[in-house]
Amino acid sequence: MNSNLEIKNISKSYINQKKIFVLKNINYKFKKGKIYSLVGPSGSGKSTLLNILSLIDRPSKGNIILDSKKIDFDENIKNDQLRSNNFGIIYQEKNLLSDFTAIENISIAGIANGKSLIQTEKLAQKIIKKLKLQNRSNHFPSQLSGGENQRIAIGRALINSPNIIIADEPSGNLDHKNSKEFFKLLFDLRTKNRIIIYATHNRYFANLADCRLQLIDGKLKSINARK
Repeated sequence: MNSNLEIKNISKSYINQKKIFVLKNINYKFKKGKIYSLVGPSGSGKSTLLNILSLIDRPSKGNIILDSKKIDFDENIKNDQLRSNNFGIIYQEKNLLSDFTAIENISIAGIANGKSLIQTEKLAQKIIKKLKLQNRSNHFPSQLSGGENQRIAIGRALINSPNIIIADEPSGNLDHKNSKEFFKLLFDLRTKNRIIIYATHNRYFANLADCRLQLIDGKLKSINARK
């Protein structure tokens, strides 16, 4: 099975009185059809790595290979389009627009990606039904529970049919019951052509993945990989 996303010799450093290396020469191939969890202590660089993978941040050194093509981090407009077309991103802080309804929050990413209003509305209706929130589609984020808002965040990430889903501590603000429901939804998104990567501090949810990746001291290692 060929890799759809690969990192080669990725390093990331910051200057704060002295040079601090967050990531150190990381190499890894993410394979289609697999689900990966990313674990590590707070401050280990999990969010930094996910931001680089999703082309939000750029590495200090090294390359990202997407669909066999090396990413040029100087091509900001092209990379914005690549991100929009290929990635669905789910954050711990849902980042929903407070003045937009649930269905509008799902739709906006599709419209921004060039889909027509009619096409986007049809897709959003299908997604919100799959999320079992069709009765809440016209509610605002403040009128929804934490679990419902996080499901809306999943819907927003799905509107452009991404082949890579990246989630950064997506259940960090949810109780255990809502977290279990969230991860069930996330795992239901598995397809043979999709990569799912999520960071978590929760060992139970980390162990559900096909492969658990540990980030510590700037290095990445694979644990309990399943074929």
